[in-house]
This record gives sequence, C-alpha cells and structure tokens, in this order.
Amino acid sequence: MRAVVYDAYGPPDVLRVEEMPKPVPRPDQVLVEVAAVSVNLSDWEGLHGTPAYARFGGLFRPGRRVLGSDIAGWVAAVGSEVTRFKPGDAVYGDILTLMGGFAQYAVAPESVLAHKPTSLTFAEASTLPQAGPIAIQGTARAGPGRRVLINGAGGGSGSFAIQLAKWAGAHVTAVDNAGKLEYMRSLGADEVIDYRREDYTRTGPYDLILDLVARRSVFAYRRALARGGRYLCVGGPVPRMLAILVGGAVVGALSGSRIGLLLVRPGPQHFGQVADRVLAGQIDIHIDRTFPLDEVPEALAFHGEGHALGKVVIDIAGRAREA
Repeated sequence: MRAVVYDAYGPPDVLRVEEMPKPVPRPDQVLVEVAAVSVNLSDWEGLHGTPAYARFGGLFRPGRRVLGSDIAGWVAAVGSEVTRFKPGDAVYGDILTLMGGFAQYAVAPESVLAHKPTSLTFAEASTLPQAGPIAIQGTARAGPGRRVLINGAGGGSGSFAIQLAKWAGAHVTAVDNAGKLEYMRSLGADEVIDYRREDYTRTGPYDLILDLVARRSVFAYRRALARGGRYLCVGGPVPRMLAILVGGAVVGALSGSRIGLLLVRPGPQHFGQVADRVLAGQIDIHIDRTFPLDEVPEALAFHGEGHALGKVVIDIAGRAREA
C-alpha cells in the first residue's frame, strides 16, 4: 500500500510517500480501507515532536512512521474477536493511539469505530471523531445567558464549539487570527477577536473559556473569568499546561472560579453525539480544503500554520465525497 511516512521530527518536507506492507489486524482490530482522513493539531505536533508529550513512544525519532488519526472508510478485514463489523461496512473513528491514517489501509481497535451515518460523506465523517468530543465536552456548561469565549475558534474543534455553544443559547466570543474573523461570525459568533491585536484575557468577564491552545498565565485567565466561571484548556506547551494544572487549582479556589484541563473522553459514544447534531441540522461541517495523499505535506503546512477555516481533509482513494 501507499503511505506517507517520516523517520525524523521536523517540518512537512520530512514526509514522503512510500510503499509499505498492508497492516494485519490483531484479533480485536479492524483493517480499514481509508477513504478520508482529517488533519488535526495532533498530526502537526507529532510531525514536529512538540510539545514534549508528542514524543510519547519515540523520544528521539517517531515511534509511529505514519501520522493521521481521524479516519473514515470501508472495513477490509476483521480480527477473530471482532463482532460489530464485517467486510464492506462503512466506518469512521479516531485511531490516535495507533495513528496510521495517512495511508491506503489502517488498523483500528473495534472499540474506537462506529458505523458511518449513510447521509454523511466519508470526508464529512472524518472530521468528527477527534474534534467533535473536544467541542461538545468543552461547551457542556454553555447555556442561555452565559458568556462563553473560545480561543482558537476558527479551526475544527473551535468551529463545532461555536455552533454548539450558540445552540445552547450562550453569548459567544470567538478568538483567532484576522483571516478567520468573518468565518467565525458566519458560524454564529456574537463577537470576534483577533488575538494578534487584542488580549482577550482583558475582555469579559466570561462564564466559560474553552482554550484550544493555551499561551497565557493562570493569572491572566483568572482575570478574564467571572466569579464562579470556568476555564478549560485542551492543548499548549507542556510548561503552560503544568502551570494550569497546578497553579490553576490554587488561583481558581482563591478567586471563586475553576481553572484546569479538559480531559477529553474519546470514542464513538462521544463523537456520535456530534454526528447526531449534524444529522439534526443543528450544526454544520465546514471543510476548507481537500488534498490528495501525495499532498499530505502541503495539507499539514496549511493546517499547522493556522490558515484552515474549519477542517482539512485528505482524500486517500479519490472517493472521499461519496456517502
């Protein structure tokens, strides 16, 4: 099979297309012929080996040669213990623990996969497994009259989060770069902030902050929160996340707010909730661009440099737009 591989951490040009053996599923695994795979921040981090947690499994060189986690495709074969799927089934899921999605075939534990809704294309389905749970769990406390701020709102998780928070009745402030302001308004954001021109922690106060890329101090986040408000961090540099984990508990308690990490629960029961919202017409999926397998380096650069409005998808088999 053809796959995009890398053997050293670095920029997108360390990636190359290579022929490699088709993976063989273990007893509890499914072999998926990949139709589409969406690009996530975890791919960019895994490519560069930063933050430090991105080197889990490979301190000095990548432990897994093929990136890509949010897959959608067809079951090609199943392990002896698999009971929920059979060859030919259309499936989707998040294989973050194994990676390997930037390839014609990938293996996945049965537990991480779900049957693809028939009305979603493979490209659309591939956008949901990782970004969906972050968005729906990160906005669970949004509600009528609550002021919600989403930092990094122009990407995949952020795009879903804006819509979910608005559907819940919240007043939403969305933060990203200037090129995404109109896009975030189109999703329903009540206010938008260009982080390069304005410090959002000096606005507010907010009842809920969902921070998809933490860059500021615990004290700055406390300043932006209303009393009783909550700050949730999803990603960022390890020192910053440790400061939030340790210092956030103390600072939050003293100020009457809660500051901490969002421990995302993955899996079909969680991304399925987002799929249900899409099918019900409550939220839309926005795919900015689709790239072929040979252009994975370009896709990662486009996404990682902050240009993407919503999601970026790799069309592995030229059939990603099929339902």
